[in-house]
Amino acid sequence: MADLFDSDPASPPPAAGGPRPLADRLRPATLAEVIGQDALIGPEGPLGAMLASGHLSSLILWGPPGVGKTTIARLLASETDLSFVQISAIFTGVPELRKVFEAARLRHGQGRGTLLFVDEIHRFNKAQQDGFLPHMEDGTIVLVGATTENPSFELNAALLSRAQVMVLRRLDAAALGEMLERVERVSGPLPLDAGARDAILEMADGDGRALLNLAEQVIGAPATLDREALTRRLARRAPRYDKSGDEHYNLISALHKSVRGSDPDAALYWLARMLTGGEDPRYLARRITRMAVEDIGLADPEAAQLCLTAWEIYERLGSPEGELALAQAVLHLALAPKSNAAYTAFKSAMAAARQTGSEPPPKHILNAPTRLMKQEGYGAGYQYDHDAEDGFSGQNYFPDGMKRGIYYIPVERGHERELKKRVDYFVKLRAQRMKAGG
Repeated sequence: MADLFDSDPASPPPAAGGPRPLADRLRPATLAEVIGQDALIGPEGPLGAMLASGHLSSLILWGPPGVGKTTIARLLASETDLSFVQISAIFTGVPELRKVFEAARLRHGQGRGTLLFVDEIHRFNKAQQDGFLPHMEDGTIVLVGATTENPSFELNAALLSRAQVMVLRRLDAAALGEMLERVERVSGPLPLDAGARDAILEMADGDGRALLNLAEQVIGAPATLDREALTRRLARRAPRYDKSGDEHYNLISALHKSVRGSDPDAALYWLARMLTGGEDPRYLARRITRMAVEDIGLADPEAAQLCLTAWEIYERLGSPEGELALAQAVLHLALAPKSNAAYTAFKSAMAAARQTGSEPPPKHILNAPTRLMKQEGYGAGYQYDHDAEDGFSGQNYFPDGMKRGIYYIPVERGHERELKKRVDYFVKLRAQRMKAGG
């Protein structure tokens, strides 16, 4: 496999016998020609500084599809005079890796270094990732791995400790516009009016490779296309969304924080992004309900029930009609008064329960159904609250010897404003009963 992907960056590309795709014809010849990653490869960027120092260390290029990871790796090899070898973790097993390492070892013995570019490196298992380490340490290879997934979660700590993570950004509108201008320098003006030009950038969705493929489809159109005509001619690119990857967690985090931040429009937008990306509405219903109990709590006791009702409506109606109920629940949560007092109180109580271990309840609040238990003092001195003044005895309900815990502190918002009054009322009565009891 190494022979299939091994190339000498100093040698010219083989002559093409047929038409070359636009993306191939516009492939940058130097790092300076790479669009949209100036913060990384510019003179002040980490890669630019690394090249200026004359020392290239192993790297992990992390970023979405179509932002130049493979191109940058190839150009790094060219600018450091390293032999470029490209493999994909999807198609490469242990036998192929051994051949790659052996070929790199032979080159190293002849005084030539190897830049090993591993696409989708996160797909290698732990043992395969560990296999790179000795060859990185002895200088046999400079590893450049590419991944669309968060390296912190997908790559071994040992591998990450030997490589610098470089983050490539999604191409913004300006970068995509610059790329479209580069297309027109090769192909001539594209038959697009201003609206269609904006539309094709939107369709690319931050992916430079997708933009070039879309542009290639409109070259040679018989007439100038407006937005509507372009939409008919081209299929809109599906939004990038992986229900088990970074996008899934990034978007649900955005939705949750928009709700917590009381921004109904942003919350509705992120809900729509997840739904259009193909997220399971049942997952969203579960997470929305969690938001109600975590961030709204008793400030709006009806919020959780409203979420459960929206969940049930979705189960009965299905998509797309049932999704409106989820949208209404999200709007309600975003506009509801917020409190995490119950959430915080529960965590504090759980921590106290773990610390106090097996401390028993005080005997006066234990039932005594047998004579022996009565003899042991179970139930002795219990005060029936309904018989007490104001229906409140003020007795201690914590374990004997344990300092009284204060976990629930209501906020001055929504329904919890009323609950705070009740908490303060009972605190005052308890103090009075304790004083009266001596």
